[in-house]
Amino acid sequence: MTGSTTRPPLADITVVDFSELLPGPFFTQALAEMGARVIKIERPPHGDNARRLGAGGFSAVNRGKESLLVDMKDEAQRAQVRQLVASADIVVESYRPGVMARLGMDFASLQATCPRLIYVSLSGYGQAGPWAKLPGHDINYLAAAGVLAVSGEAGGQPALGVGLPVADLCGAMYALSSTLAALFQRESTGQGQHLDVALADCALHWMNPRLGTYRESGAATLEAQREVTLVKPAYGAFACLDGRYLSIAALEDHFWQRLCQAIDLAPFNGEVYQSFKQRKPHAQAINQRIAEAVKDRDADALFELLSRHDVPVAPVVEPARLAALPQFATRDKFEAGDHMPLVRFPVPLAGMSEGVLGPVPALGSARI
Repeated sequence: MTGSTTRPPLADITVVDFSELLPGPFFTQALAEMGARVIKIERPPHGDNARRLGAGGFSAVNRGKESLLVDMKDEAQRAQVRQLVASADIVVESYRPGVMARLGMDFASLQATCPRLIYVSLSGYGQAGPWAKLPGHDINYLAAAGVLAVSGEAGGQPALGVGLPVADLCGAMYALSSTLAALFQRESTGQGQHLDVALADCALHWMNPRLGTYRESGAATLEAQREVTLVKPAYGAFACLDGRYLSIAALEDHFWQRLCQAIDLAPFNGEVYQSFKQRKPHAQAINQRIAEAVKDRDADALFELLSRHDVPVAPVVEPARLAALPQFATRDKFEAGDHMPLVRFPVPLAGMSEGVLGPVPALGSARI
């Protein structure tokens, strides 16, 4: 989809990025991959705290950017940044509410002289509300949004997560989509706007499918909601003979029938279990039966068998093996790299670079 005569989607866009750690940089990394110029404003003496907390994570979300080391408490340096902002399209900040206002760099202070500016504030709980200035991390936002309450295993304690910082990344994607919409809207109005992106709000919005299910099913108590969410027949990760796991998700009736054709699940393969409504009360017993049926089978052979029967199945792939997985290798999803290469932006757009982005910027290497 790329071509030498096609410019990247955001080739003319300049971003001044005050954000640190993960949500903001992950968001602006996507803008950089779409061709935007991203100028990272970093605080002396060490810059983004992620440089010290985790260099690998920092490098994954800050490639191809520029770095300016700026003491925003210094009036002369702040004035230089204001000049930079005056020619920018997007400003991104992830401080607690009130910090940028004290520096005279909030949206209200910039709007009059930068009417086309799209100003993105990424914070835990947003710019208003009783928790607006409360510190937090991913687990706190998921807890506040109701996600942790319905996580884990039925009857057990809430899970700490799924191995990814869901609220952080969810918020970054809402920031990306709303910013692109604001850029599009600016084409007709000529006006920028302030986007108040709260990580807890974004995770809360992802709860809508669950809330709809609870409303329809009448699951009014947390126990009932966890049962609806976490206990599903023929749905889970099952251990195979070689110690590997396969995920199986034969929820729909036709997939269940195909699963029963592929492996012997008696006594649950009878007529009485043909509908999901009939299977649901027996979910735990059915999953135990599946575990028993697959524990003596090789994972690759079972994957091939279930795939041939058109059953939803996938191996549980370890991170170190992702780049070698034929599905992703065929689709060229990884950048070049000797060990644990990074993943490209997942949706190819015309003009986006086929190569690796530039390196992580050295702290303060750019000049205004």
